[in-house]
Amino acid sequence: MTIYNVSEINTYIKELFSTDNNLRKVMIRGEISNFKFHSSGHCYLTLKDEHAALRAVIFRRFAQKLRFRPGNGMKVIACGSISVYDRDGTYQLYIEQLVPDGIGDLNLYYEQLKNKLSSEGLFNPEHKRSLPVYPKTIGIITSKTGAVLHDIYNVASQRNPAVKLLLYPVMVQGDGSVEQIVKALQYFDCHYDLCDVLIIGRGGGSMEDLWSFNDERVVRAVYAAKLPIVSAVGHETDYTLTDFVSDVRASTPSHAAQLCVPSREELLKKIYLLQTNLSNVIENYLDSCHTRLNNCRNNKLFNDTYSPLGDSWQELDLLISQLNNAVNHQFTDRQHIITVLSEKLALLNPETALQRGYSMVYRGNTIITSTDQLTKNDLLQIILSDGQVSATVNALKKKGEHYAKKETNI
Repeated sequence: MTIYNVSEINTYIKELFSTDNNLRKVMIRGEISNFKFHSSGHCYLTLKDEHAALRAVIFRRFAQKLRFRPGNGMKVIACGSISVYDRDGTYQLYIEQLVPDGIGDLNLYYEQLKNKLSSEGLFNPEHKRSLPVYPKTIGIITSKTGAVLHDIYNVASQRNPAVKLLLYPVMVQGDGSVEQIVKALQYFDCHYDLCDVLIIGRGGGSMEDLWSFNDERVVRAVYAAKLPIVSAVGHETDYTLTDFVSDVRASTPSHAAQLCVPSREELLKKIYLLQTNLSNVIENYLDSCHTRLNNCRNNKLFNDTYSPLGDSWQELDLLISQLNNAVNHQFTDRQHIITVLSEKLALLNPETALQRGYSMVYRGNTIITSTDQLTKNDLLQIILSDGQVSATVNALKKKGEHYAKKETNI
């Protein structure tokens, strides 16, 4: 019996797998588990059902072609070949194509991206901007050969020929369309003064035809735009992610033109209505002023100026007389009080007492009111009504004491 080493037996088994046509192209339905996206770009996973599991790998060149992001728990159908991984001695499925089981990969990617962008807040109502009421120029991002431009032009010219239309032509499907749409949005961001609002869109088509407007790069460019954007992609029943992120969604390109271009006839009707209302307001105001003027002209005050003021003048004279009497009375009372106070003040004046024969005696700066303040030989100043006298104390006598008359030197 021949003895093989591990590498040889694994190689032998691998050759058996490669020669089996049933294993070279196989489709397997299962549920994804242990999914891992490696930094190299390869994807590693396990397909399982209720009873068994199968290891699988998607190399980078096939993983880049996936139109959705696989995840654990997702039911899929994998197409590829089964072979042996020499290093581990295990067999595994080498997946070349992977599609969701029961739902298209585009629809799945659409829902996944929609949930992702919604969780980031790109679709929130608070980010929506109002459309300008009276735009002067409308920017259009669409194909120059499609019916979209024709429809917008017809509606805009009918509603208001004065509104200008500015086209930035782009491809609306196929390779390179996403880059052109993003570039157009960036151009209007850099030259936002060229127009007041943007219309972005295309005609109807399949989901694949409209897919450029589901691309994440386009959606984020619409969200970051400085100008208000109206999305008019496809028919009324078609919804793209651009519809959700734009400020306003139009069911058709013609509807977008109706939303952006104000009707000239409606504006003229509104101007006429405002003019009529203004004329009525002015007319009513003038009528009111005329009525007030007539009332003033017919007023008794203007026809007989003396009569309405005569009583007032008489009352004014009476009040003036009463005021004068009150002032005179107060003046007399105050004069009498001043006179009484002046008399009392005069009685208290020392000079008045001197004129009646009294005198004031000082020793230095001190006025003498008692004999207790004096001693013998004190020098005194005596103030009289008509002058002063200097004297020296020779003797002292208190009230009630007998005092022999002595000579006083003056």
